Amino acid sequence: MALRLPDKWIWDSWYVFDGTRHHAFYLHASRALGDPERRHRHPIVGHAVSDDLVTWTVVRDALIVSESPAFDSYTTWTGSVVRDDDGVWWMFYTGTSREDGGDVQSIGAARSTDLETWTKVSTEALVTADPRHYERLDLELWHDEAWRDPWVFRFADESTWHMLITARANAGDPRSRGVMGHATSDDLLNWTVQPPLSPPGQGFGQLEVFQFEIVDGVPIVLFCCGWREYAPDRLEREGRVSGTFSVVCGERLDDLDFTRAERFDEIYAGRLVHDPVSGWHLIGFIDHVDGEFVGELCDPIPVTADPVRGLVRR
Repeated sequence: MALRLPDKWIWDSWYVFDGTRHHAFYLHASRALGDPERRHRHPIVGHAVSDDLVTWTVVRDALIVSESPAFDSYTTWTGSVVRDDDGVWWMFYTGTSREDGGDVQSIGAARSTDLETWTKVSTEALVTADPRHYERLDLELWHDEAWRDPWVFRFADESTWHMLITARANAGDPRSRGVMGHATSDDLLNWTVQPPLSPPGQGFGQLEVFQFEIVDGVPIVLFCCGWREYAPDRLEREGRVSGTFSVVCGERLDDLDFTRAERFDEIYAGRLVHDPVSGWHLIGFIDHVDGEFVGELCDPIPVTADPVRGLVRR
C-alpha cells in the first residue's frame, strides 16, 4: 500500500505538489477506538510527503479540532489546498461543532507558509449552506446537514476562486438530492454561496469529495458515493458497490450531468494527482474488504481520460 499506519485508520486524502515534493493530507484516527465507524468523530488531519507517490514519509500532523466554541470543535474533515498569489498556502476543510451536536457541517480554512505549520483563519466558519438553494438540517430527510469536502481552484484565465462542495438541494426526492454546491471568492477569505452547479434528481443522495481537473485534455469531475446513498435507479445499476466515479463535462464546468457518471473503481474518495514525470494517477483509500474496514491508501493507479467514458486506467 502507498500509505498504511499500523496503529491508525486512514480514509479521505487530498494532495498538493510544491514544485519538488508531493504532500498528502489525510484523515486518520486510532485503531484503539475498536469500531472503525467511531473514526468519524475522532479524526486528525495527518501529513506525509513523497517524491514518487509510492514511498511516503509521515511528518507532523496538520490540524486538530479547536477548543469550544468553534465551528470545528467536534471534527476536522476533508478539504483541499491551494496557493495564493502571495505564495501563502490555504487549506480549506470541513468542520463540525460540539455546540450543535456535530450534525451541521461548515467550511473554514487554515494558512501556512511551508505546508508544515498551519494557523487557522477563524473560529467562525467561512462558508455555510444557504437555505435559498440548499437543504438545511432535517433529520427526517437526511442524517446531517451536508456542506463539506471543499475543492478550491481557479480556471486558468480567471482571478476568481471557485469552491465545489458536497451538498444537497432543498427540494426534490430526498433520495436523489445530491448536488454540486458552489461558492466563489476574490480573496479566499470572503465567500459568496452560489446556486448549485447541478440539479437534483441525477441518481445520488449525495456526491462526496469533488475534484475538477483537465486530464490529458479532457475535463473531468471526480466524486464518490456509498451504495446506501444511491437513488433507486443508480442502486439498480451499480448494486451494493460503493466507489469513485467520474463524469466528463465542459471546460467551464458546464454540461454537467451526473446521470452519465461511470464508476471507476471501488477505491473510495479517489483523488487525481499529477506528477510532472509520470503523469496522472488516482489515489484513494481501501474501504471494506470481506466485510472488514481496511483504512489505508492504495498505491497510485496510472490514469488518463476518455472523452466519453471519463477516467480510465493507463
